[in-house]
Amino acid sequence: MNRKVMRQRRKKRRRILFIFVPLLVIVLASVGYGSYLTYKLANATSNANEELGRGGKSEKREQAVDPSEDHFSVLLAGVDDSSTRGFSANGDYKGVRTDALILATFNREDKSVKMVSMPRDSKVEIPGRRNTDRIAHAHSYGGMDLTVETVEELFDVPVDYYVKLNFDAFLEIIDALGGVEINVEKEITEQNSKDEAGAIHLEPGLQELGPEEALAYARTRKLDSDIYRGDRQKQLVEAIINKSAQMESIPKYGTVIDSVGDNMATNFTFGNILALFKYSKSIDTIENLKLEGFDDTSTGAYYYALDENSVEEVSERLKSHLELPGYEYNPNTESSTNESEENSSEDTETP
Repeated sequence: MNRKVMRQRRKKRRRILFIFVPLLVIVLASVGYGSYLTYKLANATSNANEELGRGGKSEKREQAVDPSEDHFSVLLAGVDDSSTRGFSANGDYKGVRTDALILATFNREDKSVKMVSMPRDSKVEIPGRRNTDRIAHAHSYGGMDLTVETVEELFDVPVDYYVKLNFDAFLEIIDALGGVEINVEKEITEQNSKDEAGAIHLEPGLQELGPEEALAYARTRKLDSDIYRGDRQKQLVEAIINKSAQMESIPKYGTVIDSVGDNMATNFTFGNILALFKYSKSIDTIENLKLEGFDDTSTGAYYYALDENSVEEVSERLKSHLELPGYEYNPNTESSTNESEENSSEDTETP
């Protein structure tokens, strides 16, 4: 069976760049109504708070971190937990899988943000499971606890915080803003959020997209490839930010925060969220780290086989950015320096 047929049989993915949604809320709260939005954000954070079973500290940390004082990491997970998504064709419950999974690291010194997206079909070791599996399945096996543990083991870095968002938040934000303006480059025919085939049709040209049209634009993969789809998603997020910055959008900020809060779970506290304000200017300069790999259908099922060297390179970059023990971060050279390896090399040099 060739790769094209395999792709046609796979379900369409809803991989929205969920990392921008909580950052967008931070920006809105910092430039809007002041005390009013702060109150709204406090309520949303309180209602969405869900601690991990491990407690407040990653096992890869000697002590808990504070976003206001330390470098830290956040795992952002996008899910679709609607009534039909968690069940197989015969009606058996199969659990909710992650449709988008992004690890972001924050460096307090230069207020920089790096992130890496993990394709949902990435073939990985899931702790406690006998065989390798798709990384998206970790959530169906053990919720965010197992998802966090799986990502920590993949990159050998601590995951300090997480944010899990239902894709309904994406639809509601665009609805609250009254749509966004997008220059559609190619004709698109796509299903809607109810999986009705061909329900959305977009002609090329600059136009206002509502929630359903924006979702179709963000998730279509038939035109080209995942790389170009990522570009469309970034274009859409920029459009959301631009619309949010307009004066007529300010009265809608409260609705946006409510939409996110109703569809979010996180171990961030309100105090943690306030500490993120200093990173709000980094939202348009986030560095994307690329995770290389290749399509693998050798077992008859589709997987995305991660390149081990690429995983190691990304791991080193994340460790450096977090300045984990033995690592230094140099924003000027973007080099990842492992001090212990350097010392070891110096010790073995011939005098």
